[in-house]
Amino acid sequence: MRCHQVFVLGFLCAIFIGMLLFMLPVSSPSHTWMAPMDALFTSCSAVCITGLTVIDVASELSLFGQCVLLALVQIGCLGIMSTVSFFLIVAGNHYVAQAREYSVVNGYGTSGMKSLRNLIVALVIMMGAIEAAGTWALHECFAANAAADASLPAESVSWFRAYFYAVMTFCNAGFSLDPGSIAVFGSSPAILLVMGVLAIAGGLGFPVIYNMATVQYWRRNLVKRGRFSLNTRVVLACTAMFLAFTYVFVLAMEWQGSLEPFSFGEKLAVGFFQAVTPRTCGFTVTPIAEQHVASRFVEMVLMFIGAAPGGAGGGIKVTTFAVFLSTIVALCRRQRETVMFKRTIAESTVRDSIVIVMVFAAMVVFGMTALLISDGGNTALSFENLLFETVSAVSTTGLSCGSTTESLSAVGRVVLMLCMFGGRLGALVVVLLIGGQDTPKTIRYPREELIVG
Repeated sequence: MRCHQVFVLGFLCAIFIGMLLFMLPVSSPSHTWMAPMDALFTSCSAVCITGLTVIDVASELSLFGQCVLLALVQIGCLGIMSTVSFFLIVAGNHYVAQAREYSVVNGYGTSGMKSLRNLIVALVIMMGAIEAAGTWALHECFAANAAADASLPAESVSWFRAYFYAVMTFCNAGFSLDPGSIAVFGSSPAILLVMGVLAIAGGLGFPVIYNMATVQYWRRNLVKRGRFSLNTRVVLACTAMFLAFTYVFVLAMEWQGSLEPFSFGEKLAVGFFQAVTPRTCGFTVTPIAEQHVASRFVEMVLMFIGAAPGGAGGGIKVTTFAVFLSTIVALCRRQRETVMFKRTIAESTVRDSIVIVMVFAAMVVFGMTALLISDGGNTALSFENLLFETVSAVSTTGLSCGSTTESLSAVGRVVLMLCMFGGRLGALVVVLLIGGQDTPKTIRYPREELIVG
């Protein structure tokens, strides 16, 4: 069995086991059996670290059920990050694992890790450290809020609540213990700042974080201290540009709109988080349905692009988008090669990027068509809401416009599950399928001109 087949079957098994655990009476506060479709949808959303849900996590899941949800999200995040990072290591051999040990010089821009085992250990340590720091920071923020507002319940300062939100934010899952996603934190800029940083860290990806952590800035010798790889530079540049653009756009479009109820400082904090969340975080402070239509459109574009490879985010990935856009620019300039940061991009990478963009676009088209067939007659669901839901599912973002997810029919929910699963695994599987050795041509056909454009 090939590696990508094992990868897909592993995720299917995790989803099935999660469904069985959610169905158990112990997962419900009322000790009743959960409906199989609801359990399957919740498990699929958790393993695919999407965040779309048809149940209220706080009221319909017991502590056991919430722990199962956390475990599934961690498994999904670790599985995605470790697998994608592993194939980034093998990228120097074009995804063909022929040697027993692999150097991360090409993938990470530094040395020191030679095996998949070391990679997984480093991943677990990194995730544990970031989530632990996020849990402590959120707990301190919760405690400060409780001290300032005596009306807050005691459970709002629990370590479990802090850990839950730290995991969901870093893993870009988007499940919430409060109604209205995280609207309850709208008046707490410190909480939004911590969660925003966690979401960005989860979206950067392990290769970038590892590269940044192992570069020894104090060494004058560039060879000894290492360097930022091309992957790291592209990811950091794209992330900074997207965040800056989206932040300014959100403040401009929503200052007198969905941000109106907040104070000046709160508007800046909420605007920052709303600029972070479309890149597959899944949380939202202001309801999506109350935002300007232009804001929702930009969010759909950002969801489609997604985060960085090797991270918890979804979408086509910022590096894929950067290569795709650079290739278009090069073709328009009649240049034969795609160049980024004074580095020539391999033809195989250009080809993979084009295929991934087309595959994701096709998934959105087919998913949207299926939803229009299954739920197009529902007057409560507009075309825009269905399109937003489709892009959110394919990109595994988890944002929803109003109560679209809950209003879908059983067939519509199955379509969303297929979109989430395909969006989470589609790009990687496609790269593995097309990333093998080139098939030698035994027959060459004559060329002929074709009119295009």
